[in-house]
Amino acid sequence: MTHTFTIAIDGPAGAGKGTLARRLADHYRLNLLDTGLTYRAVAYALIQHALPLDNVSAAETAARQVDLAKLDRTVLSAHAVGEAASKVAVYPTVRRILVEKQRDFAKTPPGAVLDGRDIGTVVCPDADIKLYVTASAEVRARRRLNEIESIGGNANFAEILADIQRRDERDMGRADSPLKPAADAHLLDTSEMAIEAAFLAAMAIIDDVLAKRDKA
Repeated sequence: MTHTFTIAIDGPAGAGKGTLARRLADHYRLNLLDTGLTYRAVAYALIQHALPLDNVSAAETAARQVDLAKLDRTVLSAHAVGEAASKVAVYPTVRRILVEKQRDFAKTPPGAVLDGRDIGTVVCPDADIKLYVTASAEVRARRRLNEIESIGGNANFAEILADIQRRDERDMGRADSPLKPAADAHLLDTSEMAIEAAFLAAMAIIDDVLAKRDKA
């Protein structure tokens, strides 16, 4: 792969896009960025300083201070941080600051896999590959429940489902950069798909584009 190559992966929470992004970045030896962690980092900073989530000025300051090289997935993956992140992500100024950082990351050789909610539509509209990974809310809730139970936790399916539906509504309904597939995105519905099948399907799409580009 001699040129900078960008793979944009969008989709709702729990559809499997994060796992798919990691597999693809590893396979094609590209840089990887879970853009959701950038919003979580902003939310985490506000929580740490006991600042209200509706303090837009503080959120902007936190966004400017986000270091993409120091995103701690372990800390930022906490459920409360995720909930807070989807609230600060609605601020257009915060989005603009983080989008610039994400675009700079995508331009770094040899290229990158970015996953999030608005990669193919806003962050990297000229991405070489755009994937929109989705699954039914019920399937995503079941996966989340299994994940929690696998590490010894307890959770309620109905509550998880309601939480996912609320987050979808926020992500898809916001005025600025709503979650939606790009017009030229390849749709991958993983409702009935194991991660290996999704990975192979994505690889087939990417390899086809690479083969055509090599011939050009």
